[in-house]
Amino acid sequence: MSTVTARAHPNIALIKYWGKRDEDLILPVAGSLSLTLDAFATTTTVERVAGLDRDRLELDGQVRSGEQLDRVSAFLDLVRSQAGTSERAVVRSVNEAPTGAGLASSAAGFAALAVAASAAYGLDLDARALSRLARRGSGSAARSLVDGVAVWHAGTDDGSSYAEPVPAPPMGMVIATVDAGPKAVSSREAMRRTASTSPYFAAWVSSTEDYLERMVAACRAGDFTTIGELTEAHALRMHALIASTEPPIRYLRPRSVEVFDAVAELREDGVGAWATADAGPNVAVLVQPHDAAATAARLSGIVGEAQVRTVGAGPGAHLLPEGPAVPPAPGTGPTG
Repeated sequence: MSTVTARAHPNIALIKYWGKRDEDLILPVAGSLSLTLDAFATTTTVERVAGLDRDRLELDGQVRSGEQLDRVSAFLDLVRSQAGTSERAVVRSVNEAPTGAGLASSAAGFAALAVAASAAYGLDLDARALSRLARRGSGSAARSLVDGVAVWHAGTDDGSSYAEPVPAPPMGMVIATVDAGPKAVSSREAMRRTASTSPYFAAWVSSTEDYLERMVAACRAGDFTTIGELTEAHALRMHALIASTEPPIRYLRPRSVEVFDAVAELREDGVGAWATADAGPNVAVLVQPHDAAATAARLSGIVGEAQVRTVGAGPGAHLLPEGPAVPPAPGTGPTG
């Protein structure tokens, strides 16, 4: 098929990915583990067009150029090299999550692009190969290929660094959006700065492998309390590491910290809730389904009801049936 549409969802890391040992292959310094969400999807259509002299990118209804287009074209070059063609494409993508605000929109974006582009160019890739391909666009995209909980193996080379599912107890998240705007410092730049300037980076790498081993064991055992404790501890450790760079980077805002404090108070009241935050100010609170309503009510009092959303475990990236291409960008459809 020359036109293919795929959908993927972001994932929130419970054991964080922070730092690369190979920038070109996007190999992480340590493994990580995440929960794929059932909300904030990215829908991407790839259309091969004969005669184009360069790729075209439309994101959220706007034609994009510069670094965004360069990243997409470089990724498509990987697909084209495997397919044995140089034919260019038009990529149309819509994000339902705030782009660049720490809700892993790039993970969903490149996971959807990997699935759509590989199909559009006629590649027949299994789950592991698709995860490896998505990783080349954005590291955490490797995990958005997987339903529910995914472990991303650090590996030793391109072939051994991929994500796969891990059995886990039922869980979801309550997302508190503190700031939906783009980050001042991208995750890629912050990772580089952390690795080159933080005196604590080596300890981060070794301790993350230990955290990951304990987390996988807790997931397999269905031990939600340990899953939650490891999740919150590792998130705070990552943000402390990021703050130790030169010059320092601080993603969490005062209201982010207020959410973390509120979650600790919820636990004192018997609610099983643990907070985490990726590289941004927005906070995701890990809960089991029966504690979601109480958690959402508490967070609504801090950031406002409209800024709180309860989500569950979601599907991995997948093709959509043939039909209309990408939906209109938010606010441009018939209902406005």
